Amino acid sequence: MSRYTGPTTRINRRFGMALFPANKAFERKTYPPGQHGPRLRRKQSDYSIGLAEKQKLRFMYGLTEKQFRLTFSRAKKQRGVTGEIFLGLLETRLDSAVYLMGFARTRQAARQFVNHGHILVNGRKVDIPSFNVKEGDVITVRDKTSSKQLATRNFEDSQYRPVPAWLSVNGDSMQGNVMRMPAAEDLDQSINVQLIVEFYSR
Repeated sequence: MSRYTGPTTRINRRFGMALFPANKAFERKTYPPGQHGPRLRRKQSDYSIGLAEKQKLRFMYGLTEKQFRLTFSRAKKQRGVTGEIFLGLLETRLDSAVYLMGFARTRQAARQFVNHGHILVNGRKVDIPSFNVKEGDVITVRDKTSSKQLATRNFEDSQYRPVPAWLSVNGDSMQGNVMRMPAAEDLDQSINVQLIVEFYSR
């Protein structure tokens, strides 16, 4: 799968938030990149605001434009609030669940962790990051020394991140459970998903 491999600090500065792991450069320069960044006061159109919100969410989950749009199309076909369904589909991706459980430090690392076959879902190996987990699914790190060591190290480093209420994790057995589907209050509140729905509805 193609993924973003460009400068991550530039993206963080462009959107004013740590979409990728923050470093000292981002902490020193929180203004937009470029020579006019500190003084830039450009008026944004409704289109540019919607585009920026869409790009923020896309970078956050590390998806290509095609994957992102296909996921939105799936959400639009389902009954209910499109924005909440869309975020729910993104959150319940296997790589996202692995990240949220603390088995990987970033979503990018979680995608690689899944791709390399370190994860079992209900006892079966699943190496497709876009696989959507369901209520009742059991996500386990494979019983291999390399898998366990990597997951344990990542889990220890991720203890500062709270696990969402819709998931439960057992650090001793390196196993997590999907207790329920994420509700609206469980989803990322820093993204205005309604702007994304309006952007794609133009």
